[in-house]
Amino acid sequence: MSTKLQHLKTELESELNRILSYWSENTVDAVNGGFIGQIDYNDTKNYQSEKGAVLNARILWAFSAAYLHTKNKEYKIIAKRAFDFITEHFYDKEYGGVFWSLHYDATPNDTKNQIYAIAFVIYGMSEYYQISKDQKALHLSIALYKKIQKYSYDPLMKGYFEAFTRDWQPIDDLRLSDKDANEKKTMNTHLHIVEGYANLYKIWKDATLRKDIIELLEVIDTYFMNETTGHLKMFFDENWIEKPDVISYGHDIEAAWLLLQCAEIVEDENLIKRYKKHAIQIADVTQEGIDTDGGLWYELNPENNKLVTEKHSWPQAELMIGYFNAYQISGDEAYLNIVLENWDFVKKYIIDTLKGEWIWGVNADYSVMQKDKAGFWKCPYHNSRGCLELISRIK
Repeated sequence: MSTKLQHLKTELESELNRILSYWSENTVDAVNGGFIGQIDYNDTKNYQSEKGAVLNARILWAFSAAYLHTKNKEYKIIAKRAFDFITEHFYDKEYGGVFWSLHYDATPNDTKNQIYAIAFVIYGMSEYYQISKDQKALHLSIALYKKIQKYSYDPLMKGYFEAFTRDWQPIDDLRLSDKDANEKKTMNTHLHIVEGYANLYKIWKDATLRKDIIELLEVIDTYFMNETTGHLKMFFDENWIEKPDVISYGHDIEAAWLLLQCAEIVEDENLIKRYKKHAIQIADVTQEGIDTDGGLWYELNPENNKLVTEKHSWPQAELMIGYFNAYQISGDEAYLNIVLENWDFVKKYIIDTLKGEWIWGVNADYSVMQKDKAGFWKCPYHNSRGCLELISRIK
């Protein structure tokens, strides 16, 4: 197994470079600044596509994190480009929020404050500060954290509300995307707020921030963790009344390792113990979503027990981290075998060996899903993070 893991590590080092080379060579927008908003499944570039805050924040995180690991100067240059573009165009200097999207020419498009996006900007800027020591990155991260606490935090029932208008007023449509339920508190947003906050705490050891992270982890444990099924609950109203929805295997296994990592960052022993237990339980129940080819199915509708028979790329990256994490906790090599089988699936069906990057995913018959190679949601985040996490964990 040791030999197999060292071989995996070597392959992941190579794949990390391939992923980021694709982004640095294909997505820089030399005409309008920043990065191209969309490249489709045929690798056709759409220079007139809108530019999303989440995409740009994730580019910032990915290249910053990769530079921290590799010291490749090209990665730092791309990270600075992302940082400059976010601070100059996405950051709302008037109201202190983050525009959800820009037009292709970098003028504001959708100006709502989606807390999910702001959390990712904190995540990316905190990572950028680690490689640049740019005080602007630190100060903006702190300012955005305080905006979330001021407007999104629910002091009565705890947790965080989803979205607001540009001037921080209530908004009717709270959804991240069309497929989501229009509810006020969601697992996905809470997961990524705590991810951003924990990354900020690594560079800013503020006692109040630590308290907020601990409370967030306790809220997630209380409301989003279903200890009966092992899966995550996805949507709630403001009073924590659940609005049942699909089982998302990718979010389950992402939360399994990520929430434990956040607990470890704030060094809370009780939460570490709790989230280790969750990590194993989630890994065990997520096995129901793994196909015989090693790939992870996208979602399950529990009402009719019907799978969404697609294998998207991002859940595969999260599966690799989640099951390696389960191995580290338990010492059970069965979890490692799941990692290795999934990596074989990714190499065979998900990696674009000709043009680079990972495709969106495959259908049940292994036909390519005809969705973005790069775009509003397709970013160098899950796959580069999958590489980086496993590289750092394989000894």
